[in-house]
Amino acid sequence: MSLLISFFEIFLALCGFIILWRSLRGKKSKKRRLKNWPLVGMLPEIFLNINHVHDGFTELQARCGGTFLFKVPWFEMLTTTDPANIQHIMTTNFSNYPKGPEFKKIFDVVGNGFSNADDDLWRNHRRIAQQLLTHNKFYKFLLSTTYDKVQNGLIPLLDHVSEQGLVVDLQDVFIRLTFDATCILVTGHDPESLSVGFPEAPFPRALIDAEEAIFYRHVMPEKTWKLMRFLGIGKEKQLAKAWEILDNLICKCISMKRQEHNGEKNIDLLSSYMDQENTQGWEIDDKLLRDTVLNLMIAGQDTTASALTWLFWLLSKNPSVEAKIREELQTTEPESDIEKLNKLVYLHAALCESLRLYPPVPFQLKTPIKTDILPSGDKVEPNTKIVLLTYSMGRMKRVWGKDCLEYKPERWISENGRIKYEPSYKFFAFNAGPRTCLGKQVAFTQLKTTAAAIIRNFDVQVIEGHSVAPSASIILHMKHGLMVRVTKRGYC
Repeated sequence: MSLLISFFEIFLALCGFIILWRSLRGKKSKKRRLKNWPLVGMLPEIFLNINHVHDGFTELQARCGGTFLFKVPWFEMLTTTDPANIQHIMTTNFSNYPKGPEFKKIFDVVGNGFSNADDDLWRNHRRIAQQLLTHNKFYKFLLSTTYDKVQNGLIPLLDHVSEQGLVVDLQDVFIRLTFDATCILVTGHDPESLSVGFPEAPFPRALIDAEEAIFYRHVMPEKTWKLMRFLGIGKEKQLAKAWEILDNLICKCISMKRQEHNGEKNIDLLSSYMDQENTQGWEIDDKLLRDTVLNLMIAGQDTTASALTWLFWLLSKNPSVEAKIREELQTTEPESDIEKLNKLVYLHAALCESLRLYPPVPFQLKTPIKTDILPSGDKVEPNTKIVLLTYSMGRMKRVWGKDCLEYKPERWISENGRIKYEPSYKFFAFNAGPRTCLGKQVAFTQLKTTAAAIIRNFDVQVIEGHSVAPSASIILHMKHGLMVRVTKRGYC
């Protein structure tokens, strides 16, 4: 009987896969309301709307009061944009919502890094990361690395693009910039992918492929993606290839670092983690180092590149905002230290507003270990899938007001001209509670340094007719990149 049930589940999984396959290869479908079909629940509708899934969730949340229960044959999934629910899950009842086995299964490629860890392992990761990221020497290293990469890598490349009158994918440029900078900060090695020749960069591509495959695991039944993994097809084949590339490059970095590591205190994060093995009594083998490096690369590379890409698209649609940033830049010298960066209040507000509308991590998956009742009144049983919709929350009138779809940096500036505080369970781009992102200040340093340099030196124009849409991924990349022309300008 159990064998019959297993075959039946696999049959339904294959049906779901066929629906997905056909929808991805067919003509782009219009947005539609999700229907709860007999036997297969809402699964076909989710797959048919996969290419605009974030906007689909947003529409549902707006209609359903901020919390909505999806029903599919194998499980129920509660989605929410209610700040009270997010505060409860991420802070008030934090211990009831660990990463857990479900999360680790879906994100198996990242291993036991901090994004997957719970309990003592997570506390050790967080303790070490906090010590390193807040250390004065590391912060100086961050500032010098970012400034040098922007001035000696990004600006010359955009100069060349401008002089040659080329069309360039600005998203690709930002991915290369953040890949190089993050590699230096994490491993001490500069891969030099940001150069005029646009050399092949397998690591960033592999990371994007892995992120897309992980996204599909969220919307597919577990048996479906496991069957695809067994057969070596589709997104699971893509993930396997990406995993191999990521492993090879990271393991090579670790091996090189072990050879050159002679007890000397280096500032990069990989060296610092290796030092912890001797000073903190924490056993850190090559597997844990590999997992840690990969987690740090994801946190530092793609999230920052995503934030920069959406910022410049929004600026292209809101030239008055860009003009105000330029006006602010006239009062400062090129941004080479934290004091100068901190003076860029309007730029900071423009970034916060961009992150509100286009958060690099558009959703989070949580599962309770005990029965719980959320502030919204919804009862959740152990192992219920709960999806916190960061992207959709930024578009909720009940959270951000009637003008929530407008790009208005002014909403972030207080009457005294400073950045207005918004609670993390409302502005969820950097997580909330005990898992609040430790790299928030690092991110803003990189974002402001890069954005200020480009706005100061260039006019950026998006190619007319270029299609802009979020990709189906755990990171909010642009599906078709951001094709632009850049024109050199004098200093403001």
